[in-house]
Amino acid sequence: MTGKAYSSVWLREPRKATSPGRSREEIVRAALELLDEEGIDGLSMRKLGAKLSAGATSLYWYVANKDELLELAYDETWGAITVPDPEEVGWREAASVTAHSVRQVMLRHPWLAHLLGRLPALGPNAMRVADRMRQTFKLAGFTGYEVDYAVATFTAYIYGMTLPEIAWNATMVDGEYDADAMRAQVMKAAADFPDMLERIDMDTYEDPRVMRAVAFDFGLLSVLDGLERRLVT
Repeated sequence: MTGKAYSSVWLREPRKATSPGRSREEIVRAALELLDEEGIDGLSMRKLGAKLSAGATSLYWYVANKDELLELAYDETWGAITVPDPEEVGWREAASVTAHSVRQVMLRHPWLAHLLGRLPALGPNAMRVADRMRQTFKLAGFTGYEVDYAVATFTAYIYGMTLPEIAWNATMVDGEYDADAMRAQVMKAAADFPDMLERIDMDTYEDPRVMRAVAFDFGLLSVLDGLERRLVT
């Protein structure tokens, strides 16, 4: 009995362009534009072919299916992530810059929320980021499997904080936010919880985007503090 064969666009050699001006890179750029404009559901081989003034069937020369196209677009976004050399800036600074960069890339491309954990991250950009993350936590002092555990903890924090933010942003209408109306609704829901009401009924309050950025940084520093503490116990 054999298991299902594993398939990825990165496990085979890319095919060369079949016509002047057409390349896999051009197709990926166009796919990214569609994804940013319309999301996962808005991407199809037919729409992409129309955007490129090419038949959908011609695109199958480069990718076997939509998932392979998504793999290529997915890796392209990893290329936008800044991962400093920990040997140059220190492991905590490298980790902090990486975390904030991953968050920003995810917020710029909210469709990534649908791909995390579903598609393999085997492209050159993703592998570069993963390798640099491992270097970062090895420099911190982790060894063996604990390097992997530290990286997993680090990335879980980033995704766990950013995915709800993406979901929240998706509910906004044209980016509008009525802070007074939102506060009134929350106060009504929290009427039986005085401690929460005391916090909500502030004279001043921040833009929620600022609050989320501050909360992200607070949590990130706490995670890094916790990981560092493990190294001295």
